[in-house]
Amino acid sequence: MRNVKYLITGGAGFIGSTVGSALLDRGITPVILDDLSTGRASFAAGRPFYRGDVADGDLVDRIFAEHPEIRATVHCAGVIVVPESTRDPLRYYRENLAKSVELVRHLVRNGCRRVLFSSTAAVYRPGADFAVDESSPVDPISPYARTKAMVEAVLADCARAGELRAVALRYFNPIGADPLLRTGLQLRHPTHALGRMIEAASTGTEFRVTGTDWPTRDGSAVRDYVHVWDLAQAHVAALARFDEVAAAGPHGYTALNIGTGVGTTVRELLAAFAAVTGRPLPYREAPRRPGDVPGVYNRSRRYQDLLGWSPRFGVEDGIRHALEWRALDDRRHLAVAPLALR
Repeated sequence: MRNVKYLITGGAGFIGSTVGSALLDRGITPVILDDLSTGRASFAAGRPFYRGDVADGDLVDRIFAEHPEIRATVHCAGVIVVPESTRDPLRYYRENLAKSVELVRHLVRNGCRRVLFSSTAAVYRPGADFAVDESSPVDPISPYARTKAMVEAVLADCARAGELRAVALRYFNPIGADPLLRTGLQLRHPTHALGRMIEAASTGTEFRVTGTDWPTRDGSAVRDYVHVWDLAQAHVAALARFDEVAAAGPHGYTALNIGTGVGTTVRELLAAFAAVTGRPLPYREAPRRPGDVPGVYNRSRRYQDLLGWSPRFGVEDGIRHALEWRALDDRRHLAVAPLALR
């Protein structure tokens, strides 16, 4: 029997590379396609790697000619910074939507009719209690989130037409790193809350709590922080049961929330950060950024039935692993001294 392989677009990025490691741990080969616009070539080391654009049909054809064992594609490639998407929406529609349409066309032409899509819980309209499940209204606010919802619609339409089967994993907020520290957050200047906390602690600057007047329990935005290793395991489970999961939705298309079910506010994340590092992080309040939302957290447990998966790690685990990764990365870059952990 030939070796099973999966194509991972954006496989040299934070989530894609972690999914690749989780597959390798099971003896499955991830084939990486990444243009390295934000990914790191080192994250693709030891894996078949193709540098290029997901919309490049000739390159996609070459990948499938050289790896006919590919059973499905995990589509993680894209741009993800919400405030940037409000300033430059055309870039987001081009990179996330237009190129995804081209990619799907190339996949179908090559006979790859299983697509596992990296979507986002930002597609949901926040409810009164900020908890959402797969039946909650889809009403994205930012151009970034709209591109994800539109790709989901493309995949659902293609499934309805019988061209493919697709599963969209609606991520909440990934944090942490591979616990073995093979990969982690690849960006040196991240824009999400935990990344900015780590950078502030590393550089001795204040962390900014952007938005303190949301209708949450303490005024700061609420998020469902899911450990990236748990997220990777959810991908592996979805690939292992792909046909069954896809068939659970209409016409071979299923959208599935991947979150912990625990809502954590920014102020609570600051407290957890202090508990892990052993010292409070100085912060100041700041206005909301363009595209900011109060946030949502997951109330669905549908993943338990469909994937046989549940998250194992908590917020403090994610903070600890993220700090360990940053310390290792700082040593590699000869940057600041690592943060001490309790």
